[in-house]
Amino acid sequence: MNTIAGTIDRPLTNDPKKQAPMKPSTSEPVGSATPDFTTTGAIDSRQNRTREMQLIPEALARAHMHDRLHEAEQERRAIRLASARRMQRRAERASLRARRALAMAVMQ
Repeated sequence: MNTIAGTIDRPLTNDPKKQAPMKPSTSEPVGSATPDFTTTGAIDSRQNRTREMQLIPEALARAHMHDRLHEAEQERRAIRLASARRMQRRAERASLRARRALAMAVMQ
């Protein structure tokens, strides 16, 4: 059996299950090491980013629809205003005709 210990650069085996477990060194206080880095945070942020990127076209479409609805409402308001002014002019002309007719009737 081979009793030569492996080094970090050249372990005896590449299988992590067959390697000796790491023992905490006596020079470091217990619990001073930073916790193991897990990739779950990176995966979550990547998933959130892709989810946000997938929702971008939906948000753009929603903003576009909002703009179109706003423009349509402004157009309807403008049309109502124009027709109201038209009716006001027509009413003023009818009022003038009625006054003239009344004045002609009183004169005769």
